[in-house]
Amino acid sequence: MLYGIAVHGGAGSTEALKDGLQRACERGFSILKNNGDALSAVVEAVKVLEDDGRFNAGAGSVLRIDGKTIEMDASLMSSDGRLAMVMAVRDIKNPVLLAKALLKTPHLAMAGNGATVFAKRLGLPLHPGPSEKALELHKKVMDFLQKNKAHELNPLWKELPQELLSETVGAVALDRNGIFAVASSTGGAIPMLCGRVGDTPLIGCGFYAGSLGAIAVTGIGEEIIKRLLALRIYKLIEEGKTVKEAFQEAIKLFSDEIPVGMIGITKEEIYGISNREMAWASITDKGP
Repeated sequence: MLYGIAVHGGAGSTEALKDGLQRACERGFSILKNNGDALSAVVEAVKVLEDDGRFNAGAGSVLRIDGKTIEMDASLMSSDGRLAMVMAVRDIKNPVLLAKALLKTPHLAMAGNGATVFAKRLGLPLHPGPSEKALELHKKVMDFLQKNKAHELNPLWKELPQELLSETVGAVALDRNGIFAVASSTGGAIPMLCGRVGDTPLIGCGFYAGSLGAIAVTGIGEEIIKRLLALRIYKLIEEGKTVKEAFQEAIKLFSDEIPVGMIGITKEEIYGISNREMAWASITDKGP
């Protein structure tokens, strides 16, 4: 049986980020190789990406349309029944660690100020504030809106240049005991209003894990949510399709103007696909 891990840097991410993705893979795979569980592996991999600063997650999260607010989403799910979702969290560096902490409570989801207060009570690392990249990106977006007389509530992914779109990071894994897991984290799309939530923390939309595999999705959240994309892909696998076949069918649901990408793992294969350039990495091995 194959076991291993894969991570992605978002639909539209470039190969310049491959070193960070490889480092995240290696950190997660070291847990799997030492008989650790898949959920711990994906949490650690996503934490590496949140700490990196180049990805739109954790320390590298983009700014909301007001130019001063950072709100982040994260999620976890495993095939042995563990599930956690956090939404619109502020002030902390690692929302994936908050999602992990949520597993020890009776709750499945927390949002907004309550989630932020809970994270601070746990003593999770504080967010360092907007990165230079986030500040620069926000300025470029606002300049684009003003120059093109566009409004932030328009379907801007059809207008914004690809380099101004920012996306999710995610990881999927299968451990040596046959348990699947997925974790995702994001600073959200840009531009967006405060309080906006995309697909990343919504079960069956941006992520899903079951006894047959784990799926992580990236792209325009509103379009992914409409299609319940991660669950739809998983259902195709249930019908007997391979991950590659399921992904190839699912990506046809989107027009070329809508960025979308996905990574997945089953006991037979690991695969990634996008209708944009998408940096992703994987490490696998054969179990006993």
